[in-house]
Amino acid sequence: MTNQFPQDWNKAVVFVAHPDDVEWGMAPAVSHWTRGGKTIEYVLATSGEAGIEGMSPEECGPLREQEQQRAAAHVGVEVVDFLGFPDSRLRNDETLRDAVAKEIDARRPDVVITCYTGPNYTEEIPNQSDHIEFGNAVHDAVASAEHNPRWVFENGPGSTHCVDVEAEDVQRAVASLAEHKVYLEVLNPDKPAFEQATELVEDLATTDDGLLRVGFILK
Repeated sequence: MTNQFPQDWNKAVVFVAHPDDVEWGMAPAVSHWTRGGKTIEYVLATSGEAGIEGMSPEECGPLREQEQQRAAAHVGVEVVDFLGFPDSRLRNDETLRDAVAKEIDARRPDVVITCYTGPNYTEEIPNQSDHIEFGNAVHDAVASAEHNPRWVFENGPGSTHCVDVEAEDVQRAVASLAEHKVYLEVLNPDKPAFEQATELVEDLATTDDGLLRVGFILK
């Protein structure tokens, strides 16, 4: 049985590895929360500078930061910060853990949400090393930080908790993912970014029985 996500909190910080990680899954929930008056902040380990084939890191990093800032605005997030660690080379080491712990202590969230740390999303889709390394670094940082969040969640398969969202949240999340236009249209040049975003978000947010729902894993 999946429980409802806690509601008695005011602020959450979402820690992810790359630009677009939030949009591939939890953005409808973020929209739901901000529409309800909750504060959500994003902290990204990298700028995603290795993420667009054929583009130099010096060009790609600033572009993806701009895409992420615009994406966040669609779902009501005003604070988006980048820690500057190297894309595709994240390691759960002391430097990374200390950087995350510093952010937790400075921001003092009630809820921390991070990357899925399991080995696979499905039998066909393996998880990325950066997600696993950074998610585990976040968990370790929570344990060492002076501030103690009330809850820590991951966003991924095998959910223990869920957020029921509305069609408006899904549409805001589609617009959010579609802001990663350059990234998406390099991944699939045959399909416009908005069309890709619509298919991806609606598929991820719709359960087998037709509910609009985002799942989270309590850690």
